[in-house]
Amino acid sequence: MYSDLIAALTSATLQEWAAVISGIASVWCSRQENVWVYPLGLINTIIYTWLSFVSHLPGEAVVNFYYTIMSIYGWYCWLRRNENNEKWLQISYSSKRYWTAQLLFFGVTYLALYFSLVYLKENFFEGAIPWADALASAAAFTGMWLMTQKKVESWYWWLLTNVTAVPLYYTKGLALTSIYYIVLTGLALSGLFKWKKMAVQS
Repeated sequence: MYSDLIAALTSATLQEWAAVISGIASVWCSRQENVWVYPLGLINTIIYTWLSFVSHLPGEAVVNFYYTIMSIYGWYCWLRRNENNEKWLQISYSSKRYWTAQLLFFGVTYLALYFSLVYLKENFFEGAIPWADALASAAAFTGMWLMTQKKVESWYWWLLTNVTAVPLYYTKGLALTSIYYIVLTGLALSGLFKWKKMAVQS
């Protein structure tokens, strides 16, 4: 097991290393409420869109493409200022309406991705794992949307994404990416605690 892991890590491509490093840096910036989360994230998501596609993880490929689009939108939202030159968005908790919206969004996205992946598995991607890929992807879709709006609850969705992605990528031979998601899990927990404190202060 240990030797297999070392072999997998040493065989990781430069593209995978670049994606992992930029991804960790991006999540660290989001924890700090630093707008560099988005330009660094764009490097990560563009690379992982391609890596996921060639590894028969079409759901993760779609979610990384979605990350790319939402990173541009989030970059705009985080930089936006009001007439007093103050941040337009502040870290805050979700209202009941936001909770209802995000749970509905997650449920609809999961079902759409799951049935799409079942079809793709039967016709194009034999190695696809529909339920796990859809779960990680739907949670990521929800977390990314909430992060563009600086909602504390985004970190709960990131935790679900990361925990699901660890075995998902390992089974596809992307051991470095599995370790990356373990690191992201720790950063997500740290980010959750920090944003909770910042939300109380704001």
